[in-house]
Amino acid sequence: MQILGIDVGGTGIKSAIVETGTGELVSEHLRVDTPRPATPQAVGEALRAVVERHRWNGPIGIGFPAAIQHGISRTASNVDKSFIDLPIADYFGREIGMPVHIANDADVAGMAEMRFGAGKDHPGEVLIVTIGTGLGTALFSAGHLQPNTELGHVYLENGHEAERYASEAVRVTQGLSWAVWGDRLNLYLRTLEALLWPDLIVLGGAVSATLHEYAPMLTTKAPVVAASFLNQAGIVGAALYAEEQLNNPRATK
Repeated sequence: MQILGIDVGGTGIKSAIVETGTGELVSEHLRVDTPRPATPQAVGEALRAVVERHRWNGPIGIGFPAAIQHGISRTASNVDKSFIDLPIADYFGREIGMPVHIANDADVAGMAEMRFGAGKDHPGEVLIVTIGTGLGTALFSAGHLQPNTELGHVYLENGHEAERYASEAVRVTQGLSWAVWGDRLNLYLRTLEALLWPDLIVLGGAVSATLHEYAPMLTTKAPVVAASFLNQAGIVGAALYAEEQLNNPRATK
């Protein structure tokens, strides 16, 4: 099945048509800036333009930076707070003009890694951490997702909220060296490890391509590996989520 996967982030909206049987992108990989302010109307218009650029008329999956419960946005991370409690699936469906299937962005990125990537066939506890404008998390146990963990918002022992201390956006805006930022990320990962005790930690986002730069600073007991899909996991996972919902409408959302 081919499905248009869209990954909405705090700074960019990435999209491509995905062959869900293989996880391959079968169209041009597009990226546009996330509108500022990222209100429902502005993001809806941007998504409609993305769909039109792909000349797409078919199933659509969207990963979005919020906890999504039964099609309703319960939080709003790095987007306008007017998204909170919005029936986001119905809203975007009307804006785009066709049904959409939407879930938390880190959750769908994790689905891609568990189906085809670094977590494939792993029998234990796998923690996916997506690093970008914020910090997203997805937790899998024996391949099963615990949705909407939103652990980028935990507070660390130094009093900082994690994603305001150790995200890629913080590294860039504060001009942190890999060593300094790696120590910050390590504090975050060790905090999560003490709470969850995963068997494997998978890092996603563009910064996962440079894991070798900060790997020496990471001291978790669980091995840490880069996501196989790097910065495309959200696109692939959004398409996989839509496929899951089409095949099993009663699947956990």
